[in-house]
Amino acid sequence: MATLKKQNFSRRAFMRTSGLASGGLLIGFNLFQACKEKSSFVPPADLSKLDYQDFNAYIKIAEDGTVTIFAPNPEIGQGVKTAMPMLIAEELDVSWDKVYVQQAKLDTVNYQRQVAGGSQSLRHGWEPLRRTGATAKQMLVNAAAAQWNIDSADCTAKEGVITNNKTKETLGYGDVVNAAAQLPIPEEVTLKKPKDFTIIGTDTPNVDIDEIITGKPLFGVDYKPEGTLFAAVARPPAFGMALEDYNATSLKNMDGVVDVFTIGEKARKLIAAQPNIAEILSTSDKVVILAKSTWQAFRAKKALETKWKEVTPLEDTKEHDDAMLALLNGKEFTTMREDGDVEKAFAEADQIIERTYEAPFLPHNCMEPMNFYAHVTDERIHLVGPIQTPAWKAGAVAAMLDRKPEDVTLEMTRMGGGFGRRLYGDFVLEAAEIADRVRKPVKVVYSREDDMNDGIYRMATKYRIKAGIKEGKITAYHLKEAAINSNMYGLIPNFFPAGAIENYKVDVASHKSNITTGAWRAPYTNFLAYAEQSFFDELAESMNVDRVQLRLDLLKKVNPEADERIQYSPERMIKVIETAVEKSGWGRKDNVYQGFVNYFCHNTHVAEVADVVIEDGVPVIKKVTCVVDCGIVVNPLGALNQIEGGIVDGVGHALYGDFSFKDGKPSASNFDTYRLIRMKEAPIVETHLIQNEIAPTGLGEPTLPPAGGAIANALKAATGNRFYQQPFTKFPELFQPKEKEIIG
Repeated sequence: MATLKKQNFSRRAFMRTSGLASGGLLIGFNLFQACKEKSSFVPPADLSKLDYQDFNAYIKIAEDGTVTIFAPNPEIGQGVKTAMPMLIAEELDVSWDKVYVQQAKLDTVNYQRQVAGGSQSLRHGWEPLRRTGATAKQMLVNAAAAQWNIDSADCTAKEGVITNNKTKETLGYGDVVNAAAQLPIPEEVTLKKPKDFTIIGTDTPNVDIDEIITGKPLFGVDYKPEGTLFAAVARPPAFGMALEDYNATSLKNMDGVVDVFTIGEKARKLIAAQPNIAEILSTSDKVVILAKSTWQAFRAKKALETKWKEVTPLEDTKEHDDAMLALLNGKEFTTMREDGDVEKAFAEADQIIERTYEAPFLPHNCMEPMNFYAHVTDERIHLVGPIQTPAWKAGAVAAMLDRKPEDVTLEMTRMGGGFGRRLYGDFVLEAAEIADRVRKPVKVVYSREDDMNDGIYRMATKYRIKAGIKEGKITAYHLKEAAINSNMYGLIPNFFPAGAIENYKVDVASHKSNITTGAWRAPYTNFLAYAEQSFFDELAESMNVDRVQLRLDLLKKVNPEADERIQYSPERMIKVIETAVEKSGWGRKDNVYQGFVNYFCHNTHVAEVADVVIEDGVPVIKKVTCVVDCGIVVNPLGALNQIEGGIVDGVGHALYGDFSFKDGKPSASNFDTYRLIRMKEAPIVETHLIQNEIAPTGLGEPTLPPAGGAIANALKAATGNRFYQQPFTKFPELFQPKEKEIIG
């Protein structure tokens, strides 16, 4: 994609496109008063005390020159609150140290796609944000040129200062801002070439880092205005149960308890109107304990006496496993992609290899438990807290309470983790229903047990992969998916190895369960990548060919120009593979067992090599070398955080993540019974970024899916044993080091 572009604009088009999805910026030109030459900027201790002028939904400027840019997208640690304003500042040629970033409220008029999910924010915002900055800068340059009576081509702008190239005179943006605002929108603007970037591509600290490390109130759980009451909610103890009765007599006199009552009627009305809400919201009544503090509410909840009844079957993991195996063994599938004649190719194959891979449910385990604030009055509904889908939830609250959408004001806080759990916002609906009843400001806070016992989980999934080999070539490939409640989204069947194998088929089937399931970091691919990449290693072993060369040979067969369904670039994938082989010392290390994978998801190409060594007779994962092609890297510092975090997350859950159900109840309710990776167990991650001039793609999720496959293949090299089920540590007998060298 070309970076240097000529853009044609009318004033109307500029006003429209500058408010595009994922944080487009509509600039109020008086902001440039803040950028006068030699102005200094030190973020004040309390920005709220400054005398601001509001220019629009995106920018406000104080008289001392402080520039505040509102970041519209939710921040869950993926770094968009830092990276997206960097795009504006780059093309605007404003020094980064003169920019202060603040989280925006939900604003469906001026912003679009205020969503944190799918690793898409920078990808969607790349051109709109830069184009907006470039257009504003050109208008300022035009105003300066008019004042000097020269052509704008004879001017340059840098860090808020415009220079007359003939006389070397200078004007600060603030000197010409009023004149610039009166000028026509330029019909053409030029975006910078990557070689001219001064902000994009530089390590930029998180804009919230000082507040985070000093404990300032940034997160949802920190938000508690004066007069807030705190709600603990007693929910069904098992999926398939509903409230029958409760006794709160003993709670009435407990210190701090304000009221005890039930909610659920409004939620059921919402479900009746929007049946899909039933996938995330129980139809049962829930008991609410309202108190003056979280501690008092939690303590009273423990003393509450409740009686529950079974309304739908109480499900077990054993039943789920049997149901998914029956689906894989059956013939009732939805075919998502089919190339050639798979059955004919299998019939003609010299050899057929078939393996089944299994993964359990998983909770999200965000460090910050679910919470939300709501205050409902006749005039408005005020919502504040950590949510990945603010527009969806604001609309659902308005519908549930029979109010107009414009009655709802929703403010987003920083989130202490999301991973998909905060896409759904069942906790927002609870807070709103409680606040509507009591008409006082209310804060719902979950305990860890609340979220693990009554959460929204990654669905349990099984994959069966079958390949046919004829004359030393893979001639058939059939992927079957059986999952609880839902199946892979439509783009996944067009990931590698689609297009590389002539006879290729992807079938899916699902088993309906009353256990709530949903997106979990890198949905579906978080397990599929492990299954497919383990399978490719086993194929190479059976074919007696080099495992890396097998992948390269397949990629060379792919022709995306002939098949527009293909989502990945074979050339970019080959590049990350070759770089990973070089940088990891693949096959060139003594006493180190290595596992290789490559994968594409969220528009990003990744290759990973895991190093395993034997220490005290036990295999230990020491290092993961990761090569990523995510296009232009806006903030390398933030990119490394995402890459390393994704790998550690992927390694940890592949090794330890285990979660099951018995009689509708989860097997674990806190970290004493749910195993997470420990700091000392996290491998070193060495990252290499492919340099190119392609627009940015996703980075919050793509490094997690291949991590499980990398360590599985490395453990196979070390032990001679293959893993077909996660978590791997559930099978300690497979961790016994091999007694003699095993080739392959």
